[in-house]
Amino acid sequence: MTRPVHTVTLDRVGGQEPPLGPAAGWSRRGQWWLAAVAGAFVLAQLVAVGPGMGLGWDESVYVSQVSSHAPASFFSAPRARGISLLVAPVAGWSSSTPLLRVYLALLAGLGLFLALRAWRGLFPVRVLALGGALFASLWVTVFYGPQAMPNYWVAVGALAGVGCFLQAQTDRTRRGPVWGLAASALLMAWMRPTDAVWVSLPLLFALVVLRRWRHGRLLIALAGGLVAGAAEWVIEAYARFGGLGRRLSEGSDIQGGLGWHVAIGDQLRSLGGRSLCRPCTGAMPNPAVTAWWFTLPVLAAIGLAVAVRRRRTPPTALPLACAVTAAIPYLFLIGYAAPRFLLPTYALLAIPVADALVRLVTAPGRAWRPVTVTLVAMGLAGHLAVQYAVLAHTVQRTTAAHEGWERTAAALRRVGVRPPCLLTGPSTLPIAFYAGCSSASTGGPNANADAATITQAAQRMPVAVLTTGAARPPSYARGWRLVRLDGAVYAYIAPTARQDRGA
Repeated sequence: MTRPVHTVTLDRVGGQEPPLGPAAGWSRRGQWWLAAVAGAFVLAQLVAVGPGMGLGWDESVYVSQVSSHAPASFFSAPRARGISLLVAPVAGWSSSTPLLRVYLALLAGLGLFLALRAWRGLFPVRVLALGGALFASLWVTVFYGPQAMPNYWVAVGALAGVGCFLQAQTDRTRRGPVWGLAASALLMAWMRPTDAVWVSLPLLFALVVLRRWRHGRLLIALAGGLVAGAAEWVIEAYARFGGLGRRLSEGSDIQGGLGWHVAIGDQLRSLGGRSLCRPCTGAMPNPAVTAWWFTLPVLAAIGLAVAVRRRRTPPTALPLACAVTAAIPYLFLIGYAAPRFLLPTYALLAIPVADALVRLVTAPGRAWRPVTVTLVAMGLAGHLAVQYAVLAHTVQRTTAAHEGWERTAAALRRVGVRPPCLLTGPSTLPIAFYAGCSSASTGGPNANADAATITQAAQRMPVAVLTTGAARPPSYARGWRLVRLDGAVYAYIAPTARQDRGA
């Protein structure tokens, strides 16, 4: 006896016309289009960013947790260990940054392909391909794709998760999308637990509050994925920080105190290529640099209007709702900005925006169509040019900063500060990683030592306090040997037994 197949389309759960369905408009050619977008994204990372860009401040923290090159850096309360585990297959046995960059670029391309594929049948292939291209062409996406940072992975997890959620609601007999949602939620929570919760709020609301959207297995999958992904972070909260509430409170303090902060202007300033805008002062970037940011909500609104008119609202409205909740903490609850914070929002907006653009250039009305196509093409070309101009400037400046850290580390080795060793002072955390040393800080968000701990360490290993030319050393280091390292960077080096022997 043949078992009947029960299909629940989104017209039942959302009161709308059903979407295209898993097979409609989908073929092997469609997968090749998505693969081409992902492949172009990988190539852009390797060419425009390049494998040779050294590790940044936050990257050195994450990589040091699994690397044999240097001791593990201090791991502050807001961080999660997902990205450290992601890089472990390479960083665990090799100190090669180019190899790590290539590995992460390939993974980023694969992640984008799988996230777009989760939307198959919900939108035409051309919309999915354009949405992927729009997200993958942003300078911030290309810049952070090959980096050991968690935000890109929250973004692809969010995009894949919402697609799987909609697929599971379309046909409740399919188990694949349910497992896909669980895996996506796990990935997001594994990387950044708090971001995962913000992204998932509309999904949880729909599953719990809206009767027509209730789906027991889907709710278990979403909640289970979030819990499984955040489990290590929660366990560590009790093991290291005295409990979950204490860790959240300490994380809030490190981030300047979470509360009502309108950071929209800060985010705009960061679009000019500032990887961290804290404090976020100075002039706004050229309007050509920020124009796309103001265009996004307009196109998203057009996409929603098109979906309502077609009576296919859920596939557009749900990612837009998740994009809004993902952006709330970084636009209104934190007092500084970094462009990578909004990567999940950009990923979730990409497909509705692409749908709006496709609709604009294919809408009925032959008289205006050539004009519309020309304007959209010119807008996309200008947008791409601006994005890669900002990317080139950002990569150049970042690479120069990382090369400065490497020169300082090399100078430290020349004056006898070699592993095992300890560095302290401002900006020492990434330099310590480059030098293979431990790092210590007596204040600020990375405080993990006091003066007594540092002076005791100086009895058994080389210890150096890094300063700029104008800065005075702490009191315990005023009798130590002063050495100029690189540019305006100086080191006060403790008289250890190794140095006394002329090592």
